[in-house]
Amino acid sequence: MSKVVAIVGRPNVGKSTLFNRFIGERRAIVDDVSGVTRDRHYGVAEWIGKEFVIVDTGGYVANSSDFFEAEIRKQVDFAIQEADLLLFMVDVVVGITDEDEDFARVLRRSKKHVLVVANKVDNFDQATEASVFYRFGFEEMFTLSSVNGSGTGELLDRVIEVLNIDEEKPEENPLPKFAILGRPNVGKSTLLNVLVGEERNIVSPVPGTTRDTIHTHYNKFGKEFLLIDTAGLRKKGKVTDDIEFYSVMRAIKAMEEADVMILVVDAVEGMEAQDTNIFVLAAKRRKGIVILVNKWDLIAKDNKTMETYLKTIHEKIAPFTDVPVIFVSALDKTRIFKAVDVAMEVYENRRKRIPTHELNEFLLKVIENYPPPSVKGKFIKIKYVTQLHSNTPAFALFCNHPQYIRESYTRYLENKLREQFNFQGVPIAMFFR
Repeated sequence: MSKVVAIVGRPNVGKSTLFNRFIGERRAIVDDVSGVTRDRHYGVAEWIGKEFVIVDTGGYVANSSDFFEAEIRKQVDFAIQEADLLLFMVDVVVGITDEDEDFARVLRRSKKHVLVVANKVDNFDQATEASVFYRFGFEEMFTLSSVNGSGTGELLDRVIEVLNIDEEKPEENPLPKFAILGRPNVGKSTLLNVLVGEERNIVSPVPGTTRDTIHTHYNKFGKEFLLIDTAGLRKKGKVTDDIEFYSVMRAIKAMEEADVMILVVDAVEGMEAQDTNIFVLAAKRRKGIVILVNKWDLIAKDNKTMETYLKTIHEKIAPFTDVPVIFVSALDKTRIFKAVDVAMEVYENRRKRIPTHELNEFLLKVIENYPPPSVKGKFIKIKYVTQLHSNTPAFALFCNHPQYIRESYTRYLENKLREQFNFQGVPIAMFFR
């Protein structure tokens, strides 16, 4: 299971800039005005072949009466609880502030492993000035500039070392693991109770009933697997507007353990931003994906309702649309067991291996009929294809100018592979060498 690293600190010290650098894309909004990051951002960072989940948090302001700052403070507290490692970011130009001192006390009480990260260090003199941050009482400090990237390599080396990320040893006779994900109150626990035939989880219309990740062994009708209910919310007496962030933190951890993600969407509310975010993260992690549209019994229907709904979902999850979407009612048990059959099929698709001769016989003919377009007068010739030895479908295509293969052509070849060999519900990785 991947580890979680949270970037924390007071406002405007460069947390979002570092987050963007770690994940390699500009996802978090960056501005010189403090308080820009209100929603939490999460993504996957990779260093020396090892991956971990990185979370960007809002700026922590203690004892503030401002509504947004109070909500941010609660969610930072959640991130501290869930993270395996904390990066405490400070600004060497400003030096130690009262807010830094207050937050350092919060981190010391957490008993979590903390690395102090002194940002905006662009020269030797600033690196020397950064020694003042040892006053917080944490043993390790790193100096860097999140804007130009200097010093981030040393920090990432230490992050990987602290997290102790090793290659997972394959289990003997492993059972498929299906994680049930979704926003609060979409019917995840009801679905699990129907499948196992007992009140395994407390079900309540109040979002936030399920507190922890729950593993359930399913062994019925010739199928055996582990079901993971991942609501991960607080007790219903303590539920507030920030439960969705807490849900995301737990869901990310549970997703890492799963082979197939069953994403439960509320038919009445539709597929919202958080559903799409979880879908994208699962696709990046190359998990199998099945979408269940629950509470379908509550929707007024005509002969085009399902088709219209499906089109809307495909628009939101594009370009990876080869995903099974099943319209169910957990309460009425409508199509619930079909969902199990489809999840098992997706699991098998994820493990599928295509013989090399069969792969070349098919794909080289496809390439011959529609070769990659020439770039700068250079003609690209793909000569050989093989499936890599990995836990998920990944293919290597050997050619003379791999750097000139366009994304649109990669997508074309992927679609042809899907049509021929059925990889429904499974992300495919393609590497040109």
